[in-house]
Amino acid sequence: DKIFTQEVIGAEYGEGFETFRPEGPLKVDVDFLNDRMQEGFLQRIRYAMKPDEAYGLIFSWDNVVADTRALKLRAWEQLASEEGKEIPRGVSLKRFLLYGDVEHVLHKVLRWGKAEDDIDRLKSRISQLYYDNLVDVSEPIEGVREWLDAVATSRIPCAVVSSLGRKNMVETLDRMGLKKFFQAIVSEEDGMESIAHRFLSAAVKLDRKPSKCVVFEDDPRGITAAHNCTMMAVALIGAHPAYDLGQADLAVGSFNELSVINLRRLFAHKGSTFMELEKQVEEKTPSRRKLTIDTI
Repeated sequence: DKIFTQEVIGAEYGEGFETFRPEGPLKVDVDFLNDRMQEGFLQRIRYAMKPDEAYGLIFSWDNVVADTRALKLRAWEQLASEEGKEIPRGVSLKRFLLYGDVEHVLHKVLRWGKAEDDIDRLKSRISQLYYDNLVDVSEPIEGVREWLDAVATSRIPCAVVSSLGRKNMVETLDRMGLKKFFQAIVSEEDGMESIAHRFLSAAVKLDRKPSKCVVFEDDPRGITAAHNCTMMAVALIGAHPAYDLGQADLAVGSFNELSVINLRRLFAHKGSTFMELEKQVEEKTPSRRKLTIDTI
């Protein structure tokens, strides 16, 4: 279970993942996808007329679609109550509880578990408490429903990625009324080993090359993973302050600040290769016309 672990960013220096085909395993990395998923002629005509459809949007589940910080803190408080312990107050400790590895927090920070069996039992219990609290989640992050409705009107495909199990994600999206907006879901069952691998898997499911995808994240590690995948990154300020999200291509306080035109501006510097005029270079200069008596 990766809910309470600090995952690897991934996709550094062309690192990818393997997918299996009838002819054997296939290594999939960023360059491979950007090269193989080029738009065909008919697609380029369609995207020239409707440029927004060329993009793919990838939403991180944690603190972008659902407020998982509250779920994690509640799970820690419930675990402390069951064990008869007390969690000290402090900003630094809160960051450990939200983003640290659960084994490190239990053993080094809180010093609750001494034996290995105790650590395993507490890890299993806090994950169960998290899933139990997930059942009560019925409202998404403020503004995300309106934003998804706007991009759906522009026919931009969307995906949501998480380390949660697919069954729990689908049920929670149904309760929130958001399932209809997502054409792809990347979950624990996909077996991705890093954050970047989940983003690449989402790009494949959306049938968009990574360089045409936009990732919505709230974590600097997720933004780094997006850039490693040649994707654009939009940061949601909240879980992390704005100065920690400086590497994002765009940072907003809420989804209410976004419009579809923002997506076009993210890719404005890349231009378009559709039906560009090609210059023909003449290797030989044309021969000079000889003057004759008739010409004079």
